[in-house]
Amino acid sequence: MTHYRVGIQVKPQHTTYAEFADAVRRAEDLGIDTIWNWDHFFPLSGERDGNHFEGWTLLTAMATLTSRAEIGCLVTCNSYRNPNLLADMARTVDHISNGRLILGIGSGWFERDYDEYGYEFGTAPGRLKVLGHNLPIIKERWAKLVPAPIRNPIPILIGGGGEKVTLRLTAEHADLWNGFGPVDTFRHKNGVLTEWCEKLGRDPAAIDRTVMVGLQELDQLDAYVEAGATHIMIGWDAPFDPAPLKKLVAWRDAQG
Repeated sequence: MTHYRVGIQVKPQHTTYAEFADAVRRAEDLGIDTIWNWDHFFPLSGERDGNHFEGWTLLTAMATLTSRAEIGCLVTCNSYRNPNLLADMARTVDHISNGRLILGIGSGWFERDYDEYGYEFGTAPGRLKVLGHNLPIIKERWAKLVPAPIRNPIPILIGGGGEKVTLRLTAEHADLWNGFGPVDTFRHKNGVLTEWCEKLGRDPAAIDRTVMVGLQELDQLDAYVEAGATHIMIGWDAPFDPAPLKKLVAWRDAQG
């Protein structure tokens, strides 16, 4: 029987740290399985210069604010940090959390982050190529670090739906994949990932199929499961109304 999980992306925008920290605590208390933030430098919606906090610094706090839920960035931008440094950061947060970190990673897309922080935006294929280059480096660094990660290797989540490169990299390197709706789109991308696993000799069942759904889709969760999802996530914006989280947890618990 499939064990379904539910996750929440607590958006670090248009809020204070105290409000964000309270939201993280409440998410764990409500029974959410995985709690995520994101890796950007500016808000992605609303007032473009509103309050915003950096993702990996927040992950350290999230590790200390929780004791049960797994935590991660959904997703880390590969371009923003040297891969050896990122591996060490992940190993350190893995220890702080007592082995509850998931390294969520993607190739990056938000051009404003790049422009204002001095990173070269380049092209989407170029950023994917660098991601493919860096993933083995991250794994190699984990094998060298002292002390080693508690959960060794740390699980990797790759986010994105590119069928030629992103899903191939997912089949090669990841333990979780994060996709998006609508249902038919997710079903198709999920099938492509399974095909890549079969081509590369990877057990398709080894990859947890996660999907980020909109709040307006909370009545479609069974359809996402039918399309292959094993892990349902929603985004959570300030002022952090707990009602959607309660609905998500109730759905999971009803699956048996």
